[in-house]
Amino acid sequence: MQRFVIHGGKRLEGEITVQGAKNSALPILSAALLCKGESVLENCPRLSDVYAACRILGSLGCRCRLEGTSAVICADAPTAAAVPEGLMQEMRSSIIFMGAMLGRMGTCSLGYPGGCELGPRPIDLHLAALRRMGVRIREEDGILRCTAPGGLHGARIHLALPSVGATENILLAAVMAKGETVITNAAREPEIMDLAAYLNGCGARIEGAGCSTIRVEGVPSLTGCTHRIMPDRIVTATWLAAAAATGGRLRLAGTDAASLESVLDVFEEMGCRCKRGQDSLTVYGGCPLRAVRDIRTMPYPGFPTDAQAVVTVPLCLADGASVIEETVFSDRFRHVDALVKMGADIRIVGRAAVIRGPVTLHGAQVAATDLRGGAAMLTAALAAQGETVLTDIRHIDRGYDSPEQVLRSVGADIVRI
Repeated sequence: MQRFVIHGGKRLEGEITVQGAKNSALPILSAALLCKGESVLENCPRLSDVYAACRILGSLGCRCRLEGTSAVICADAPTAAAVPEGLMQEMRSSIIFMGAMLGRMGTCSLGYPGGCELGPRPIDLHLAALRRMGVRIREEDGILRCTAPGGLHGARIHLALPSVGATENILLAAVMAKGETVITNAAREPEIMDLAAYLNGCGARIEGAGCSTIRVEGVPSLTGCTHRIMPDRIVTATWLAAAAATGGRLRLAGTDAASLESVLDVFEEMGCRCKRGQDSLTVYGGCPLRAVRDIRTMPYPGFPTDAQAVVTVPLCLADGASVIEETVFSDRFRHVDALVKMGADIRIVGRAAVIRGPVTLHGAQVAATDLRGGAAMLTAALAAQGETVLTDIRHIDRGYDSPEQVLRSVGADIVRI
């Protein structure tokens, strides 16, 4: 089992080039299944979830290879429309292949997805939307078997919640469906816009991505293109938190500050200075840090649930009481016990965390509970006095490309064993 060993208390300084976005790369990899010819996805991060998506594409008869920071996919002649259960269990985003398989082959069989256990994340919205587009779905022994006897057709679909995954699955199914599909109360995340930009580059007709209403006019076929994956907002937030927690100064190159305003507002309220560039962001850790009275996770453009865990760490070091209310996932404070073990003063009240500081964090042996919780423990270890041994880092590898190398380049004392 691999682990990180971190000797904390070192100020981080220097420049980090932000990796491509996991939450953009995965749906775009699945979208490549829809396209004849070759797709080249630049700025594709090397993550275990990306490798899992490539294995799924391979199981469907596509060719997929990684060349440097690019993924190259050829889906000229898919040979299967079923994802093995073992591959489905490797990541939560595997459900996104449902829309792509139905869009390309008109049929699919797949199990329920795996990934981090963050409380109920039902796929009811996905299934209800696809049924409106002509899909028949039945469940047999935990396997979803989907067919579209008359072919997929456009529909008006209102989402009860602005679900990112449901919006993506609908887009994937709609781009080659007959007629027009209109999605209302659609997710507005930048990753939705990135998926639509790739699909439009392949010949799709999508309007309104990034707005609450998206219109899709079906086309007969798509052809692969070259597309650059957007920078990862949550990785950017993690390095912001690391700079704040260590009192450091980091220049984050290749990122998009405009997609992070709700996060930057919180860091600036803490006392950090954030200098926005055209494609960069420089953060100066505040000294001392100040508490933030109320943070509430919300769909974009609100504060992202994925950034909640890492922001908790500098708030532990801030003067006063901060409150984070989690409104998206019911079980997203699983990292708190580890932070308390490291000296944090955090109390969970219902779906809120009350954080009192400042405290002095100290090293400990802790295990990553999930992707973002593991990133929070890593961030705390960078600020803590003494040695931290962080195990179960496979969770972190799902979303962070070689984080130990990135952090060593800016002064951290961290090794992977």
